[in-house]
Order: sequence, then structure tokens, then C-alpha cells
Amino acid sequence: MAMSALLRLLVAFAAGTIFGFGLSLSGMVDPARVIGFLNVASGHWDPSLAFVLGGALLVALPGMAIQRRLARPALDDCFHLPTATIIDPRLVVGSAVFGAGWGLAGFCPGPAVTALSIGLTTPFVFAAAMAAGMVLHDHMLARK
Repeated sequence: MAMSALLRLLVAFAAGTIFGFGLSLSGMVDPARVIGFLNVASGHWDPSLAFVLGGALLVALPGMAIQRRLARPALDDCFHLPTATIIDPRLVVGSAVFGAGWGLAGFCPGPAVTALSIGLTTPFVFAAAMAAGMVLHDHMLARK
């Protein structure tokens, strides 16, 4: 493995570790906390996710401003940013499926993968369903 590929892998691992630690520290690996945020009408609303999202914005917005000023990233030849700008039915349906899954299970991919380290059954079931959905999606795309 080339040194630059190894360095990219190590940086990705470090970033993922920091992200997972932040999710654990903020309690976002607990599906009850996420569902408590989404269940506004229950009378027991938990606003903690809003603060986590606000903290993420405090990191992401300056990072995006810096990225726009750079010609290329430190460990690659170019930035790999999405180019699609059209809101099509696939995007709307995919967003709805993601939102429904998040609301029902209390997990989205990052916290689910982080919660695998806890050893409970629910994150493993969610991660397996998520992986099956990814394989199904890729299989359907390969047909087209």
C-alpha cells in the first residue's frame, strides 16, 4: 500500500473515531434520545439533539469556508463533492425512507455503527438492514 493511501486511511480512521466518540459522548447512540427529540408532541421533548446539530454546524461551516479557498485537499488531487442539484423522485423517496427509518428506529448510519461497540442487538439488526438496503440499491442501479 502506498504511503499516501495509508495516510488517507489513517486520517479517515482518526476522523471516524473522533466522530464516533462525539456521538457517544453526546448520547446520540441511544435511540430513545433521538426519538425523544423527534416526538415533539409527547410533552417529554428532549432538545439535546438540537444542540448536537448546532455543534456540528459550528465545525462544518468554517470547514466549508476553508475548503472553498483551497485548490485541493491535502491528501488527494481534488475534492469529491456532489454535483447533482436537481430534486428528483429518487431523492425525495430516499429521504422519506431515511426519515421514516430514523424516526422508527432512532438510528441513522453514524450512531448505528458507533452503537455496534455497545454489543446490543438493536444496532446489529439496524446495521444489517442498512447493509441489505445498500446492496439492494446497488443491485437495482446495476440493472439500469
